[in-house]
Parts: sequence; C-alpha cells; structure tokens
Amino acid sequence: MTSPILTIDTPAGPVRATAGPREDDAVVFELGGAMRGSVHVTGTTDPHHWDQFTAVRACLGPVNAFKTTAPDEDLPRLASSRTGYRGSLTLYRYANRPAESVYPMSSAADHPPSEKTAAVLTAVLRGCAEHVAQRADLPAILEASRQRDTPGLLRFLTWSASHHQAEAVRLEREARTALPERKAAEAAWRTAARWLSFSPDPVLLLMLADRPDSLTQKIRGLQWWAPYCVSAAAEEHERARRAQEEADSLRAQQRRRPRGRRPALVGTP
Repeated sequence: MTSPILTIDTPAGPVRATAGPREDDAVVFELGGAMRGSVHVTGTTDPHHWDQFTAVRACLGPVNAFKTTAPDEDLPRLASSRTGYRGSLTLYRYANRPAESVYPMSSAADHPPSEKTAAVLTAVLRGCAEHVAQRADLPAILEASRQRDTPGLLRFLTWSASHHQAEAVRLEREARTALPERKAAEAAWRTAARWLSFSPDPVLLLMLADRPDSLTQKIRGLQWWAPYCVSAAAEEHERARRAQEEADSLRAQQRRRPRGRRPALVGTP
C-alpha cells in the first residue's frame, strides 16, 4: 500500500497531501505547505469509453465536483492567497500510455488562474490522482464509482442513442429530397437560359448569375448537400450504435454483480 502522505513539488513550493480514510468511492486529501484545502479523488469513466471505469478524477475541494459544488470558503488556495479555485483533472491511459485531461480551472469569482497558479493546481491534482491510481484498493474505488454513476450514464446513453438515431433519419430524409430539388433547379436554370437567349432580361440575368439566392448558387449548394447528408447520417448512425453498445455494456456489468452486494474492500492505509 502506498504511503498516505505525499510531497508534491510545485512552482510555489512543496505541497503536502495527506490521504484521509478512504470513503466507499473516493479518497480526500488534506493539503499543507504551499497550498491549503482539500482534493477529492474518485474513479470515473475513460473519456473515450463511457462504459469503462478505468480512470481517476481529482477535483479541487473536499467533494466530487461533478455531483455537488463545494462552498467558496472550502475551495483550495495557495498558502499566500485568499482566492479559492475550482477545477479537476482526469488521469487515464490512451494507446497504452498515460494521459490526462484538465477541466478548466477558475476562481470562486469565475476568473481564470494565473499561469503559475494553474501550474500549481495542476501539479497537485496530478499528484493526488497518481497516488490513488497506484493504491492496492483502486479496484474497489472504481467498482464503487461504477455503481454510483451507472444509473445516470444509462439515462444519458439511452437519450443519446435515440437522439443520434433521430438525427440520422432526418439527414437521410434531407438527402432524399435534395436530389429532386436539384433536378428541379437545374430544369429551371435551363428554362431561364433558353428564355434569356430569346429576350435579354435583367431578372433572368440575376437568376442565372453566380450570386446569393440565384439558381446557380442553389444548384451548387444542392450538389454537395446530398452527399454531405449521407455522410453525416452515417456518422450519426455510428454515434447511436456506440451509445447503445456502451449502455448495453453497463447493463451487462450490473447483471454480473448480484443485487444488494458490495465489492469486498481492501483495508485503507
């Protein structure tokens, strides 16, 4: 088991982070040294696979910022400042290499931190997240996080699959109507050109000119609109398929664990 106390080097000086007793799905660190306050670390989904709870998220403050908002007075701050900050960092693996994504940081007054302060906050979040990622009880934290977030994720993924499928149907309908519209516009263009050859007319010239709202511009737009709709519909079908796949995966994970039982927890450090 890793030590519950770690020292994180930052541009403002060393920060001591002490892990408190592990909660069911999280570890809260109390900060000392160059920073004061708390960091809340929990399990979360891989940013690219919402059905896979393999990532770790660290939030500035004593609570899970994706579930509730910490009071301004409880936000972490530099030891030399009264300004508290919000933000989070997610640690995961991408292409078998460590990766991270940082949620935009801001002060309680909604101002971005200075470059130096942002570097300090990021270093502390990264250090706490890496500590939890190396703990022997990480599987229990991830499992508890999966149970916590699965109901909300299922609601979102079900909505997402339905939304993307409806968008695909709409785009396919647009593609089908674009072809007869283009043929009608081309026929109108030929008719206007024939009339113009018999009797020059300013209105006919405007209809045939390469300008906004002309037949020429309409035909040009319809020529690319149908292929675009077909391609966009295929992308929406893929998004719907993936959302449904991830929802099915989450349901399967729920079924594999008997109802009412919690995972065996490894002792806290």
